[in-house]
Amino acid sequence: MGDLVGTVVTAAGVFAGTNVDDLIVLTVLFLSARAAAKPRPWQIWAGQYAGIGVLVAVSAVAALGLTIVPDQWVGLLGMVPFALGVKGLISAIRARGDGDPPAPAAAMGAVSVTGITIANGADNISVYTPLFRTIELGDSLLTVTVFAVGIALWCLAGSWLGSHRKVIAMVRRLGHWIVPGVFVLIGTVIVIESGVFGRLLD
Repeated sequence: MGDLVGTVVTAAGVFAGTNVDDLIVLTVLFLSARAAAKPRPWQIWAGQYAGIGVLVAVSAVAALGLTIVPDQWVGLLGMVPFALGVKGLISAIRARGDGDPPAPAAAMGAVSVTGITIANGADNISVYTPLFRTIELGDSLLTVTVFAVGIALWCLAGSWLGSHRKVIAMVRRLGHWIVPGVFVLIGTVIVIESGVFGRLLD
C-alpha cells in the first residue's frame, strides 16, 4: 500500500512539476476557443492527450535504451508554436483596417494542439525517461494513469482560467495580436533554453 501511494505521489509531482507552463498554453487555447470558436474544446482535450501521450511513449522507448530524437535537438520543436504564432501575426498585420479582426486562434485543430503540446513539453522527456527506467512495469502503468488524470485536471483548470468574461472580451478585441504573440514567445523560449541554435552554429 505504501509503495502504491508513493508511486502515485511521485507521478503526480512529476506531472505537475513538468507541466506548469502547459497550463498557460491551455488557458490561452481555451480563451481562443471561447473568443473565436477555434480550436474547439474537444480538439484541445484530444490534442493535449495525444501530445503528452507521444511524450510518454518516446520516454518509455528511450528508457529501454533506444533514442528516437537526440536530446540536443529536441529544442527544434520550439519552431512549431513559433511558426503558428508568426502565421497568426502575419494574418493580423494583413487584416489591419478591416472591419472584423481575424480569429485569434494560433492553433486551428487537434493536430496543431498536439504539435504545440509536444513542442512545449519536449524537455519533459529528460525527466520521464529516467523515471520509467527506474520503476517496474506495474508502477509505469500506474504512473501513466496518474498522468492521464493530470491531463484532465489541467484541461479543466485551463478551461476555468480561460472562462472569465472580461478576459474573453479583451481576447475578442486584441486576441489576434495577443494569442499569436504568446505562441511566438513560447517557441522562442523553448529554442533559446534548449541551446539548439548554438549547436547549429557549432
